[in-house]
Amino acid sequence: MSEELFVPGRVCLFGEHSDWAAEYAGRAAGIARGLCLVAGTDQGLRAELESCPESLVVESVLSDGQRLGPESIPLEPEALAAVARTGGFFSYAAGTAAALLARFPVEGLRLWIAADLPVGKGLSSSAAVCVLVARAFGRHFDLGLSVRDEMQLAYAGERLTGSECGRMDQICAYGRRVSLLQIEGEDLEVETLTPGGRLDLVIVDLGRRKDTRRILADLNACFPDAPGSVAAGVRRALGERNVELVGRARDALGAGDAERLGSLMQEAQARFDADVAPASPAELSAPRLHAVLAHPAVAELAFGGKGVGSGGDGCAQLVARGPEEREALEALLERELGLASLPLVLGVREAQEAAPAPLPTRLA
Repeated sequence: MSEELFVPGRVCLFGEHSDWAAEYAGRAAGIARGLCLVAGTDQGLRAELESCPESLVVESVLSDGQRLGPESIPLEPEALAAVARTGGFFSYAAGTAAALLARFPVEGLRLWIAADLPVGKGLSSSAAVCVLVARAFGRHFDLGLSVRDEMQLAYAGERLTGSECGRMDQICAYGRRVSLLQIEGEDLEVETLTPGGRLDLVIVDLGRRKDTRRILADLNACFPDAPGSVAAGVRRALGERNVELVGRARDALGAGDAERLGSLMQEAQARFDADVAPASPAELSAPRLHAVLAHPAVAELAFGGKGVGSGGDGCAQLVARGPEEREALEALLERELGLASLPLVLGVREAQEAAPAPLPTRLA
């Protein structure tokens, strides 16, 4: 009999890149702790699973209808690591299975995965895959994994793919909640936050691809003590300046102050453009993102916005002035710019606890 699982994506409201940057603390002077304000999404990955002797078999349908697999990988460390190094959708599943196999003598699994979470848009689709695989093995084989265990295995699995990600993305293991993450070296603290009122956000798919690995590689090259004004600017932006800005954003979220939150997003984007984007100009110039943020409808219907995740032309997030304005903004962006959007409502109990919509998982 098969089992079913769901793992959402995540939106980094504030503090992108500060998670991995904080892991350099202790290796050079002046590197501050990482601070990230993160929300789970309604969209994500749903999977069915069943035993499959001696192999990991993954088959998936993505949010755009693209079908991938089935990919069958022998459940052996060398085979899993080889697939992990290739990059792509199946590499994340293979990397996580390899990390898990190093700790537990498990047998194989077959996974049917369906997604309504866009891939490569800064919503942590790769981390969601890794968490999903860790959770699938943990529950199917009764390994007694905590959420923190799932996060650590997912992080280790993604790193095996060659990604220089930090540990923020795996917060999707906690589900549909708003969290404050504090990272200092190897230490990670997670605090659940409760918005003080309803906040209506629009997550806009900018319809373009970005190279997250290139972005991470370019920005990591600024650490721990690379010379030059550009590298120093990146370290400041992801360090003490980020701590100060996220602190103000936390206060705005706690007050349910949508106007202040939108204004802080505008400030965060301006700082990112000035201090971080110069380190990876080919990916972070983001012309589509800036065109959306400058659109007259955004000023009319939203309090402000910024990019999502690693940056670039993946997704934008906008703080709408209210529920009706959010719906109008989604419709206008679709009609005038041909851009699809996802709603994200924070601070409403019904929205926080709503079950994700059913997704087809068994693939013909």
